Amino acid sequence: MAVLTADMANAFAEIALGHVRQEYPHKLDQVLNGSDELAAPRALHPIFHGSFDWHSCVHGYWLLLRLRRRFPEIVAAGRIDALADAMLTAEKAAGELAYLDRPYAAGFERPYGWAWLLTLHREAMRHDRGWGEALQPLATAFAERFRSFLPKQTYPIRVGTHPNTAFALIHALAWADAFDAGLAELIRSRALDYFGEDRDCQAWEPGGDEFLSSALVEALCMLRVLGHERFGRWRNHFLPKLAARDPATLFVPALVSDRADGKIAHLDGFNLSRAWCWRELADAFDPHLAALANQAAAAHLEASLPFVAGHYMGEHWLATFALLALDGLD
Repeated sequence: MAVLTADMANAFAEIALGHVRQEYPHKLDQVLNGSDELAAPRALHPIFHGSFDWHSCVHGYWLLLRLRRRFPEIVAAGRIDALADAMLTAEKAAGELAYLDRPYAAGFERPYGWAWLLTLHREAMRHDRGWGEALQPLATAFAERFRSFLPKQTYPIRVGTHPNTAFALIHALAWADAFDAGLAELIRSRALDYFGEDRDCQAWEPGGDEFLSSALVEALCMLRVLGHERFGRWRNHFLPKLAARDPATLFVPALVSDRADGKIAHLDGFNLSRAWCWRELADAFDPHLAALANQAAAAHLEASLPFVAGHYMGEHWLATFALLALDGLD
């Protein structure tokens, strides 16, 4: 199975350095309250105006900071420091925070962007250059949004795209375990409400534009919530025939027919995120099932790792998911 090397880390960093400040093309998430609010991405988002969309820019910065910490010797390290020093400032974060106060902005980037911002903040706090402190107000704001939203989100969203509930809870829980015990307790409670009684998952996936496995990301969420022993009992109900490679769909990488099509290119992310889930879940499985999980992770990595660069529709985000697959989130 592929492993993350310093050369690969530097290549991923170069990809992200090439797009986190590339303003166009750009897909805004904005509700206009009047023509006076029409503005360029850079004016609306002082930090996260690159990478085609806000959330991809956020996790592009996460990739850079994580690689800077994990591989301090890479050639790109100095450029990462200079970029983060210039961009991850209290003044620029205040501009991002102001955007959240606009009317009709409550649903901005919910929950995918919320989750990635918390993950970026958690990584930034592992560095000693003030980046985490600068992002603290933004992290607090998104944590409060989770705290307000989760009690009234009656049903989970299971699609394998940005609204997915389980994926967001994985990220938010990792942040909350470090910084906000009350939010962590709420997340665990709501995850049990959403997924605790799920049985006999059919895994009808992938959908044509999905970048997450709804089945595997839910399983990973419940592993984080329950711990290994309780997760084993839950998994026996949720995926009772997994050791017999059933559902078979979970073991077959997605075919990506057109990497220039932004939605179809999501399927490379699907393969990479499945590889991440399989590798993480393998640690909680018995030896036979762990071997199957690692084989599936390797097959999914092989299908899409060579394509993290080449066309901007994938290049502006896929390296993040490759990093997840190779190095995890913790």
